[in-house]
Amino acid sequence: MCIEEERKQKKKMANFVLQVPITLRSFTVSASSNSNGAPPGGSGSGCGGGGGPVLLELPLDKIRRPLMRTRANDQKKVEELMDSIAEIGLQVPIDVLEVDGVYYGFSGCHRYEAHQRLGLPTIRCKIRRGTKETLRHHLR
Repeated sequence: MCIEEERKQKKKMANFVLQVPITLRSFTVSASSNSNGAPPGGSGSGCGGGGGPVLLELPLDKIRRPLMRTRANDQKKVEELMDSIAEIGLQVPIDVLEVDGVYYGFSGCHRYEAHQRLGLPTIRCKIRRGTKETLRHHLR
């Protein structure tokens, strides 16, 4: 993909970012997108009719990190990400699994910690819905 196409894709994806106030204690989010990032109702590869990932800005404290204690982050990498995020923002959202209204993060550990250490209240997430069985699979 050329640089111009990447910029166009990022611009399209930005249409699906939702800012959520940090003071929010309980919330419900409903959104949809085709798996290729095209707006709902737009043309795209389909992949089952539009149940693909959605980009949202979520409060850090609303994301459960069940595997957080299984390994230590590379602190040099976290510090480099902190510098980058402070300068140009988060470039790649973290992947989050939503099961029954609860958000679980299994990857993006360095980006998540960088946001925490910078004191940022929210983080951009690529959210996909899953079942309890999907969650159990991730916890194995």
